[in-house]
Amino acid sequence: MSADQKVALVTGATRGIGLETVRQLAQAGVLTLLAGRDATRTRAAAETLKAEGLPVEPIALDVTSTESIDQAVAQVQSRFGKLDILVNNAGILVDELGKAPSQQSLQAWRETFDTNLFAVVEVTNAFLPLLKKAPAARIVNVSSQLGSFGLHTDPTSSIYNFKIPAYNVSKSAVNAWTVHLSYELRDTPIKVNAIHPGYVQTEMNGGQGEIDVPTGAKSSVGMALIGADGPTGSFTYLGKTLPW
Repeated sequence: MSADQKVALVTGATRGIGLETVRQLAQAGVLTLLAGRDATRTRAAAETLKAEGLPVEPIALDVTSTESIDQAVAQVQSRFGKLDILVNNAGILVDELGKAPSQQSLQAWRETFDTNLFAVVEVTNAFLPLLKKAPAARIVNVSSQLGSFGLHTDPTSSIYNFKIPAYNVSKSAVNAWTVHLSYELRDTPIKVNAIHPGYVQTEMNGGQGEIDVPTGAKSSVGMALIGADGPTGSFTYLGKTLPW
């Protein structure tokens, strides 16, 4: 690894959008750490991409475990001494579809927020010292247009009737976290942005999406590679600003 090569870490990257994000970042020449909760699956996914000649390495990371996060940070510190790009991609959807907001179990709310929000905050904070050691780090939070208050309160919006409460509200909170962290880091070279990947054909939605996985990864990759003139504190889809 050369001294000026960028190092990225993508969470929840053993399949779907996360795996494709790793592939596209590596294709752009970024040494990319493929992070996953299951060490065996993580190694297998990384080996598949390495066999394609891509600069990819596996790293075990359960985003809901403080011990696992600390171990991952120690590994990155020891091996690279910095982190240029953090893509917070890991997420879950456990709402009972068809049930109203008031009918969702409290357990579903807690489980969703543990992974979709609290893990994003903890992982980001843990890696922040390494991100600050990079010349101009990028933090990308994978959100969703389903977290948009503007779209949910607009009767003409395509998602107006698409209420998956715990998941949607967790993504609204991710957007708010993005705004606050970008404000904190406004006088540094670090840029923090939230993206909507699109309605992607993944296992999470049973393949019912409108776009393929490679297209779904483009928003994360594009924002991870923005230059000094790029935005911070934004919420976009393929470069188009979305309503909060």
